[in-house]
Amino acid sequence: MLLTEWQMAGHLASALGFGAAIGLERQWRARMAGLRTNALVAGGAALFVLLSQYGFLSAVSEVNYDGSRVAAQIVSGIGFLGAGVIMRDGLSVRGLNTAATLWCSAAVGCLAGVGLFVLAACGTVGVVGANLLLRPLGRRLDREPRGGAEVAADFHFEAVCLEAEEAHIRHRLVDALARPGYQLRSIRSQDGPTAGLVTVSALLTAEGQEGRALEEAVSNLSLDPSVSAVSWAVVPDPDRA
Repeated sequence: MLLTEWQMAGHLASALGFGAAIGLERQWRARMAGLRTNALVAGGAALFVLLSQYGFLSAVSEVNYDGSRVAAQIVSGIGFLGAGVIMRDGLSVRGLNTAATLWCSAAVGCLAGVGLFVLAACGTVGVVGANLLLRPLGRRLDREPRGGAEVAADFHFEAVCLEAEEAHIRHRLVDALARPGYQLRSIRSQDGPTAGLVTVSALLTAEGQEGRALEEAVSNLSLDPSVSAVSWAVVPDPDRA
């Protein structure tokens, strides 16, 4: 059944709406691909589906025409867009969930483009629900011990700062490491590599998966104008060998 252009516009509007609903949760969490990106992905997918289904019927034989070929390319095309939001952050990788959300937005847009509005709405609810409800569950599972015992690692952290700002940097360091899963074992100061500089060092233990977030917890110290260098490394503990 052929659609009028106004009916196609309705399909496009629904795709944009479903994509915006998915992107609203991403925007609220301040992710790179938020409200506009997901709406555009869903809307673009709907446009390509409408083009593949109805755009070329006048130029080809309807009997031999397979409009699904254009829609199939959307799946691979979204992969390039998703790769742009995935980045390395210290020991962890960020953006995988946002890339998967973009992929799902494209699928919802395709469904809306062909008029499967109920299924598109269910897909939207499923994607938003997964991002909202499974997030705390995933964090809780990350903190569960593996094999009946907590996996812990020791880390050594150093920040080189101006001598006059030593107390300030020590305070900021303690604040950065005062979070669940961290145990601050020691903190000390010593003369820096040059006159007027001090090296503030700390030894801490991170339990479970919290070691992956160490760089995130202390990276803001490198933005302090009084800090000239920041570094951290895993320290082997002979007691756990």
